[in-house]
Amino acid sequence: MPLFDWLTQHTLLPPNQTAILLAALGAVCIGLSKSGLSGTATLNVVLMAKVFGAKASVGLVLPLLIAADLMGYLINRKAGSWKPVLTMAPPAIIGVIAGWWCLDLIDNTTARIVIGWLIIALLAFKLLLDWKQQELLALTEHKTFAWGMGFSAGITTMLANAAGPVMTVYLLSRRLDKREHVGVFTRFFLFINLFKVPFSANLGIINARSLTTNAILLPAVILGILIGWQILKRIPQKSFEWLLFTLTLLAALWLIQG
Repeated sequence: MPLFDWLTQHTLLPPNQTAILLAALGAVCIGLSKSGLSGTATLNVVLMAKVFGAKASVGLVLPLLIAADLMGYLINRKAGSWKPVLTMAPPAIIGVIAGWWCLDLIDNTTARIVIGWLIIALLAFKLLLDWKQQELLALTEHKTFAWGMGFSAGITTMLANAAGPVMTVYLLSRRLDKREHVGVFTRFFLFINLFKVPFSANLGIINARSLTTNAILLPAVILGILIGWQILKRIPQKSFEWLLFTLTLLAALWLIQG
């Protein structure tokens, strides 16, 4: 088919219909995560790494995340403020630079395994947070907490675009209401994802073919945002998050095994 041939020649989409469907599903997950279903973010990381390769997927996903973050910011611009973002920004910037340095050193196979285990660690972190939330929040009174969370968010987002759980813990410690939480969350990722662009371009993981691929997948991101708003109205958040937790764990193990 001429269209299929064009896609495989001018984009990073592989010559495999199943893989293309998985990429589209990953893009939908980006939209779902930005609509409020945060658990879909880690599933997106695993799907994209499986389709495009671990290192390439980090750069490929970034412009899609920025587009979704920009839409989220425009929707939630009246909620939250930039002040918590400024607190997190210096250590997050250091974390991004550290992640860029690490990503430049490792090969694709190592990156795939690292991302897989990183996702599993973040899932375990989520379980610990759900179990010991009050005890963990007590630790947030230490002055080094914001710096530790900022650095962790920076290095995690540069290596795998998967800093959502880290930022969630930090924002829980701020005891913000739901609208403020979403507003600050959106602002932070809009800032840090834009900051990552030159580093990803330097590594060669943002390029002409990856941007063409972004243009093809962007409608799926928008579709995910629209679907997410409908899901939030109809399905209990907890039930949906646990389903995604299980799927993401299985997908991460699949990624590690190659």
